[in-house]
Amino acid sequence: MPKKLLSPDAARDFLVRRFNNQHQNWLAGEGAWPLTVNLGVPTEKDITDDVAAVRAWASAWQSRTGPGELVFEERQFARLGRHLLPVSLTLPDAVAVAACVGQLRRWEIAMQRCQQMRERWPDMGVRALATRFDVLADYSAVDFERLVSLLAWLNANPASGLYLRQIPVEGVDTKWLEKRTGLVAGLLRSLREVSEEEGDFYRVFGLRKPAHRVRIRALCPASRQAIGGLCDIEAPVADIAALPISPRAVVVVENLETGLALPDLPDTVVVMRLGSAVGAVRALPWLVGAEVVLYWGDIDTYGFAILDRARRAVPHLRSVLMDEETLLSHRSLWVQEAAQCPNVPLDALTAEERSVYENLRASAWGTRIRMEQERLGWADAMAVLMRALQGGEPLQSGS
Repeated sequence: MPKKLLSPDAARDFLVRRFNNQHQNWLAGEGAWPLTVNLGVPTEKDITDDVAAVRAWASAWQSRTGPGELVFEERQFARLGRHLLPVSLTLPDAVAVAACVGQLRRWEIAMQRCQQMRERWPDMGVRALATRFDVLADYSAVDFERLVSLLAWLNANPASGLYLRQIPVEGVDTKWLEKRTGLVAGLLRSLREVSEEEGDFYRVFGLRKPAHRVRIRALCPASRQAIGGLCDIEAPVADIAALPISPRAVVVVENLETGLALPDLPDTVVVMRLGSAVGAVRALPWLVGAEVVLYWGDIDTYGFAILDRARRAVPHLRSVLMDEETLLSHRSLWVQEAAQCPNVPLDALTAEERSVYENLRASAWGTRIRMEQERLGWADAMAVLMRALQGGEPLQSGS
């Protein structure tokens, strides 16, 4: 059969692709209707070259049942005479397309639920609902009712100050909501006309955000004695800030295993695994007031972005083992950064740190180079760290 002739199966495949690509737009009321699918017109040569194939094609359309208007036209051929041939299939709306591709039930449920939510909340953007087509179409009746009830409660209580666990909506427990925070926050933002930049979901929900927790180890026996003999402590920032300690030196490390492995050191505390929340160190008066504050992170773009945040919080903070010499002398330890951090100014970096960062961004030494701190040999790394804690320079390996 000539390729230009569209069989019923091929037409259905076309409609499946169109539905998959456009169903969200259609739910939002967009799209031009009716939708006409041209089936192709055989030439006289097409027919004479393969009479059986063209006849089977026409017969398949003649016996086709289903939604849409199938148009036939009589064609006159010089040698073959008149023939009634299928020309086009016209579908009046999205309902007809959904029926053609086996999606009618899902479409009807999504449409009904979309209308229900729009009637309840006229200010909710239809696009916000349409982009959640799968939720509208596939949620069980129980889960959909939970979603609607939760939105209603959150909208009526925009600043409850409750924890997630305290939300008084039947069937909405912490696990249920934690799996759907993006969905609920998106719908609530649409309802309140709040941009995605305006706060995390706790702020959007009006809920109390759990206090950020910080984990430290007191490496000095005297410090441990001052806090009841404890060494390894994880607690909310305010509690850590209130500890009656005043170390001379603080080491901030991203790798937990590194922090756990550090030996006893006089008048020293290690702060572990803060990541992008490293700015929390500004709330620790005993850290801000320490004579020596070191930051040891991975040598990659995100590592330098975190270093920049840390120094904004503690201006006299110094980096250790994040220099060019350390990186270039350990090529065998390099891996690849999955994705680089957004390219924003890191003005708190020193000239040397910025040079390494910019070379990483520019792939000067290879594509998305990364060296994780835990790959460095422990003995060499400890030798550098000890010199840095004593105020010695430089702060790189092999020195």
